[in-house]
Amino acid sequence: MIRGALLIALAALLWATTGIVAKFLFTGSDLQAISLGFLRLVVALPFFFALMIREQKAEARTARDESRTQRKLPFKAILPLLALGVFQAFYQGSYLIAVDLTGAGIATLIALCLAPVLVAIMAAPLLGEKPNLVTILALVAAIAGTAMLVVSDMESAGSLRLGGILMAVLAAFVYASFTLTSRYSSTGAPVFTTAFICFLTAAVVLLPVVWLIGGFNGMASLDISQWLMVIYIGVVPTCIGYLSFFTGMKTTPATLSSIIVTLEPLFVALLAWIFLGEVLGVVGITGAIILTAAVIIASKSSAR
Repeated sequence: MIRGALLIALAALLWATTGIVAKFLFTGSDLQAISLGFLRLVVALPFFFALMIREQKAEARTARDESRTQRKLPFKAILPLLALGVFQAFYQGSYLIAVDLTGAGIATLIALCLAPVLVAIMAAPLLGEKPNLVTILALVAAIAGTAMLVVSDMESAGSLRLGGILMAVLAAFVYASFTLTSRYSSTGAPVFTTAFICFLTAAVVLLPVVWLIGGFNGMASLDISQWLMVIYIGVVPTCIGYLSFFTGMKTTPATLSSIIVTLEPLFVALLAWIFLGEVLGVVGITGAIILTAAVIIASKSSAR
């Protein structure tokens, strides 16, 4: 279990580098946030396709050994996967826009820490699950922590970067919707088959958007070092990060996994301070701690 927990922590660290490298790209080039989201998916697709093929071959061998027919994914099971792909597209776009308009640290803290609390709250009207007192208190704490982060960002930036804050909140809602859909509309599809269909769908959704906003012009302006940054985002936090996470999940309890994943926004805040000079201040750090605590409480509560 220790190895699995370390792999999930590694995944959180690798995912945390996405916002940092993205911020470097946005400040040093004309690349638009949605274009980067599209490129990230395109770079990762061949990797997940290869993993999907390997996964299917392993299932076929297991089926032969057990003298049974390999289970095929029914057509109706693909619809939830396509829905997940649409959510993935919206999340990629809204999160990276938030990073572009604000800072990597605050965008990630709001987007990822609000999402689990929103899941616990949204499950009530959507799934008939009545939130308990602990969940409600976690929501109040999350709102308070987010407010403190906004105040801290205003102090450091000298103005209210409302557009970026709102995009981060939107990313949190989209991520929560993604989580609810994947949790309660499970198709039983293999992990990497699910990942490939989701990423492919997201890339198809983002392609016309990139074309309409003139995103390909921004891509043409990238130099070699900036293209390497794009490839890094597509390979390291996306491919290696997700592989590390899924491998770790095999031997790690779900509740513990959800708590370890909360390290990601804290990693981002630390890396943003080291590499981008983004300082949260006392109010911001306090808000980040409160927000992280709310996530852990909500995770434990929803797992019961």
